[in-house]
Amino acid sequence: MSASDQPQRGPVEEFWEVARVHARLTNAVPAYFGPSALESLTPPAWAFGSSPEMADELLALVLGGTKTATASAHAWYTDDRPDDEAAEPLPAQGNLSIVLDGAGHPRALISCTSVEVHPFGEISEEHAYLEGEADRSLASWREIHERFFREEGTWAPDMLVVCERFKVLHQE
Repeated sequence: MSASDQPQRGPVEEFWEVARVHARLTNAVPAYFGPSALESLTPPAWAFGSSPEMADELLALVLGGTKTATASAHAWYTDDRPDDEAAEPLPAQGNLSIVLDGAGHPRALISCTSVEVHPFGEISEEHAYLEGEADRSLASWREIHERFFREEGTWAPDMLVVCERFKVLHQE
């Protein structure tokens, strides 16, 4: 097979190739054992927020170490999704993700360190602080997230929120 016949790799796959080595996620002796499932599968790639500007703003907080948590509507992980698409799997500890900037370029590899589900009114001050947004207070977290959840069509005062903590394994 010539070089021109090789399948084209996109920016996400190229980022993953570098990130998994830098994050020490590769098999130490691949020639003997072959690639692990972790090495073979590119993690899902996504951006924070609902706009390119928000994606860039939140990514900057992640890359700067200020944002180490995020929240999403539990509805996205159930059959009650507002867009009638198939439910996504609930995040789990150890899951890897590639975070994109507002232009869709891969910028960070993160690993989920914990997941908890709470009613909107029971989100902790600690979680609000770890999200790193605005003044990091619970009051501003509630204001920002109520507006966000209303925009995506998932808002209800008693809604369940998936609270995820993560760490950055590699960034560019």
